[in-house]
Amino acid sequence: MQESGFRSGFVAVIGRPNVGKSTLTNRIIGQKIAITSNKPQTTRNRIRTVYTCERGQIVFVDTPGIHKAKNRLGEYMMTAAKRTVSEADLILWLVEADEYVGPGDRSIGEQMRALKVPVILVINKIDAKKKEEIPGIINIYKDLCDPVEIVPVSALKGYNVDVLVDQIFKYLPEGVAFFDEDTVTDQTIRQIVAELIREKALRCLGDEVPHGVAVMIESMNFKKNIVDIEATVICEKDSHKGIMIGKGGSMLRKIGSAARYEIEKLLEKQVNLQIWIKVKKDWRDSDVLLKNMGYDRKELTNDQL
Repeated sequence: MQESGFRSGFVAVIGRPNVGKSTLTNRIIGQKIAITSNKPQTTRNRIRTVYTCERGQIVFVDTPGIHKAKNRLGEYMMTAAKRTVSEADLILWLVEADEYVGPGDRSIGEQMRALKVPVILVINKIDAKKKEEIPGIINIYKDLCDPVEIVPVSALKGYNVDVLVDQIFKYLPEGVAFFDEDTVTDQTIRQIVAELIREKALRCLGDEVPHGVAVMIESMNFKKNIVDIEATVICEKDSHKGIMIGKGGSMLRKIGSAARYEIEKLLEKQVNLQIWIKVKKDWRDSDVLLKNMGYDRKELTNDQL
């Protein structure tokens, strides 16, 4: 039986693309669940990660970065983000430590003001600023919404993250655990492995291939000391396929090597990883292909959207 005072709830992590949402949740959980890269819209699904201690349980829901949808995949991502916010007990709104407030943040601020859910404003990447600059940045952002707390952090370096966790528990209701204490995510191993491969593809390719890359795990075969994994990386153009394979297969080997290293750390087993590249033209606008890849907008539709 859980002790009196045990707090639990769902915390939506929102913000513009590339402000460090996945980095923050990975830091708090203590292991890599959500992928990160310097490309926007890296997170596509609602990824739930679970932090449990003697004080209670926080279920973080890392949402896709809020942006204007340009295709069916974008619509799916925005639907996921909106539903996450509507169901949350608390919202963490991440912004970058910057004196310039763009229209994207102003729009999010307006939406936050209209909600009845408490908002903690998290000013990330303060390690890139001088200490004396932080109060001025806080003053700029605090007027965008009506946050219950403002916490400056560096998700990358871990600065002030423990303070943020304390503040989160302060605003969660008393309740019971939603997951057992050993659970760190509701993502399947296949989903995490696919995302790790996609992350390495994004990192290795840089700006050479646009964001239209997806990964499907064809098979995972667990043996005593090794795991055989077959994966397909989907791109949208023949020219992208050539870039992803590289001269003599060099780029594909680079992606595979980087992904295998991360997967072996995750599974704590030797991994035999085979990757193929396939072209699916305009897959981000195909309802059938999106559903096959796990992006089913209909499953997210409810009366609140």
